[in-house]
Amino acid sequence: MIPRKSKKNLEATIEEIRKFSFSYLEKYAPSRQQLRTYLLKKFFNSPNFYVAKSELLTLIDLVVSDLEKRKFINDKFYSQLKTKKFLKKGYSLNKIRNYLINKGINEEYIKDSITKINLDEIDQDFFSAIKTCKKRRIGPNREEDNRIIFYKKDMSILARSGFNYETSKKVLDLSKKDYEKLLKLF
Repeated sequence: MIPRKSKKNLEATIEEIRKFSFSYLEKYAPSRQQLRTYLLKKFFNSPNFYVAKSELLTLIDLVVSDLEKRKFINDKFYSQLKTKKFLKKGYSLNKIRNYLINKGINEEYIKDSITKINLDEIDQDFFSAIKTCKKRRIGPNREEDNRIIFYKKDMSILARSGFNYETSKKVLDLSKKDYEKLLKLF
């Protein structure tokens, strides 16, 4: 059975979309794309919605753009917030960039937040790699006898974390004393 189009049904659907959006925004601070994906899944899986699927897409986009105009959603703020959070955790800049791209953030906002980090810190990837070594107990954190044996494994762990070869080599070649001095800086 094809749902009938009426103004009352469209208004009810828009109100439902807004209600779900606000409940999601109360719990999380999503990007524009995350909210849109959540609403699409919510209504496509719902057995009783009143609008055709093609119209539902335009209604969701309308509500999401309205929320963005009212500053409930801000991708630029989301990008900066996640970048700072992941740097504290020890993520590489490449890993942060890929995360933000997967969340649907505009490339301009990603470049802006990465540029701000590069201006603030000298070599952020180096310090993030040290944090990763501390967290994973690899590299200079290992005993001197085991460092040579696990060098390739440690290098691959840092590579999978998004660090380039030069940064990984620089961190893994640190002496135990230099590593401990750098840890005290944190």
